[in-house]
Amino acid sequence: MKNVVLLSPHFPTNFKTFAVALKNIGANTLGLDDEPHAQIHQTLKDSLSEYYRVNNLHNYDELAKGIEFFIHKYGKISVLDSHSEYWLETEAKLRDDFNIPGLRNKDMRFIRCKSEMKKIYQSIGLRVAKGRIVNSLKEAKVFCKEIGYPVVVKPDAGVGAANTHKIQNNAELEDVFSRISNIPYIIEEFINGTIHSFDGLADQNSNPLFCTSHVFNKGVMDIVNEDSNIYYHSVLDIPKALEDAGKKCLKAFGVKERFFHLEFFHTPKGELIPLEVNMRPPGGLTIDMFNYACDTDVFKAWADLVVNGNNKLDYNRKYHCAYIGRKNDKSYANSHDDVLKKFDDYTVLHKEMPAIYRGALGDYAYIARAEELAKIVEMAHYIQKIC
Repeated sequence: MKNVVLLSPHFPTNFKTFAVALKNIGANTLGLDDEPHAQIHQTLKDSLSEYYRVNNLHNYDELAKGIEFFIHKYGKISVLDSHSEYWLETEAKLRDDFNIPGLRNKDMRFIRCKSEMKKIYQSIGLRVAKGRIVNSLKEAKVFCKEIGYPVVVKPDAGVGAANTHKIQNNAELEDVFSRISNIPYIIEEFINGTIHSFDGLADQNSNPLFCTSHVFNKGVMDIVNEDSNIYYHSVLDIPKALEDAGKKCLKAFGVKERFFHLEFFHTPKGELIPLEVNMRPPGGLTIDMFNYACDTDVFKAWADLVVNGNNKLDYNRKYHCAYIGRKNDKSYANSHDDVLKKFDDYTVLHKEMPAIYRGALGDYAYIARAEELAKIVEMAHYIQKIC
């Protein structure tokens, strides 16, 4: 029986399904978290073989003691994962220190730093946005004079769109540099294009066991900075150029037995320019959208892959599945009841979102699916229509 440690299994709440899948597949599932045991969902409790609580997930020594406890009681740990970008570096250190398979500290540079990602993209023939690391306002101004405005400034090793800024002129550049923290930032040319993702689960040979693609109404940077609403939808057929580029990236970055979320700009000229690679599932409820779009179970597929080495999954992309978000501080033309009454046949899930997701994903989510993309677009416009 394989021992699998889930780090912070209680959050987000839909990730408890990973524990359920592991239990059903016959794994010894071990939870390592700082949430009081009495407060975790009963389904998660029932799916864990043991739960080790620490006082603070950011205290590495406490986490290490938890892993030591599990090893002493159950033996070698085969898998350690949180499926969260936030904990990638913590996981890597634990894998190093306890010889657990998976991403290690030596891998972090290429999957956390956008400047290093560019080198991998270029090595496989993909065009990247022009950019460089800058350590001062003076260096940033030199770059902007060379490339012209607008530009994008963001932490070289950031999470999501945090501290990411679109800059239109010298005054805005000076304002941003007066406020940003003293960490490496990368400045890039602004790419005008639609965000297309290549998402899924890679097998032990860096081939997609499951894959799909999503098209976004706006980039997360714009959603956060404009405080606007997001919606994105899956496609039935992945464009060949996108799938080919995505598969090349999986091999080049060595994505094995992990979910992935690769983002690309699709420009008006038809160029495909990589934005970033993420070694985890897409955020929010997107992993549930995988299942709704294909009537499959990717949670089970992951568990079967990491526990039994099974790299077979039969699925078809039957529906366009969409995430449609709303923010509570806006006045909408159509009420929640109006939405459900009009689109009940297409709405597969609706729920409040955790506050931490508010900036990017909104306060309330609707998950919808339809065979026709036009119906998805109609729903998004109806749900997000402002008074």
